[in-house]
Amino acid sequence: MFHTVLLCLCFWRLDVFGDTVKISVNEGDSVSLNSDLTEMKDDDVIQWRFGNKNTSIAEINKRADRITLYDDVLNGRFRDRLKLDNQTGSLTITNTTTEHAGGYKLQINSEIKRFFLTVNVSVMEGDSVSLKARFTKIKDDYVIQWRFGDEITLIAEINVTADRITVYEDVLDGRFRDRLKLDNQTGSLTITNTTTEHAGVYERQINGVRKRFGLIVFARLPVPVISSNSSHCSSSSSSSSCSLVCSSVVNVSHVTLSWYAGISVLSSISVCDLSISLSLPLEVEYQDKNTYSCVLNNPISNQTTHLDINTLCHTCAVSMIVLISAAAAGFLFIVSAVVGIFCICKKCRQTDQEVETHEEEITYVVPKFYKRNSQKLDNKEEDHVVYAPIVKRK
Repeated sequence: MFHTVLLCLCFWRLDVFGDTVKISVNEGDSVSLNSDLTEMKDDDVIQWRFGNKNTSIAEINKRADRITLYDDVLNGRFRDRLKLDNQTGSLTITNTTTEHAGGYKLQINSEIKRFFLTVNVSVMEGDSVSLKARFTKIKDDYVIQWRFGDEITLIAEINVTADRITVYEDVLDGRFRDRLKLDNQTGSLTITNTTTEHAGVYERQINGVRKRFGLIVFARLPVPVISSNSSHCSSSSSSSSCSLVCSSVVNVSHVTLSWYAGISVLSSISVCDLSISLSLPLEVEYQDKNTYSCVLNNPISNQTTHLDINTLCHTCAVSMIVLISAAAAGFLFIVSAVVGIFCICKKCRQTDQEVETHEEEITYVVPKFYKRNSQKLDNKEEDHVVYAPIVKRK
């Protein structure tokens, strides 16, 4: 069963300042500019315009029963990206890029409503990112300024008339020092070796015309860790289950932690704009043949850890067998040691008995000597063997 826990939503943001609705969206996502109408009237004419030149990009004419999308204007930047709701007149822009950032004007008959769209660019911490100005070549009278943050601090400038390029890298406590590159042909700004300090809103002004970019810097993701909760080992006559948990080892934000069985999502938990540790449990059957993995991802990267069931999961029966085997091995070792000691002691006792027996069986011989008649020894005295009876004593 699929389970999802969302701790917050991170799709797009809407603020109202005066008569202008400010919206931010992540690059690649879709965004809707709402007309606030529940239903159009039969004589309504709705027009959507974009940019400082108020270029028409979409129109609904209820009188003529006509819906028109001008998606080939502005070098086709809106081609196949615009959707117009024929009931409410709301405009949806799909697969957004930084080219779609800027001002939009909605005109319903004689009423006007304004929107300002900021498209957020995502980058991995340590990588470089370019905020493009969309010019193949800047004109001779252009003055291009790049500003950053809530205070709109000036960080870079090209003044074509004065033939001057300036990078203010020491502002804001030097956070941009040795990190800014300005293209003198197109006016694009590149930020190298990004950190989370560079995340925020960048504003490009060309002769007073503004365009905003939102930069999101993602920290590098840790590898998720899968561990076994051995205290939840359970078994029955038919099956055994294993309780697991996957977690991130450090605090991260703007991420989703998910369990997969093959390519299918089993469960997930997401967090935005918070720095908390994430963990996600999973219960699997010990004999399960599926391939399980835990994935930690954000919009631009991911880290995956694959589950090794044989290493982390043991049934209660298997655990009992292991315990019994270990106990039996220990018992056999003790018995062997006792038997060995017994045999050694017994051998020692036998040796002592043998020594005592040998001492009791020693035979003592008492010789008796007999002397022959000396008369028969006329010529030469010779040695003679003397025999004596043997007496055994015990």
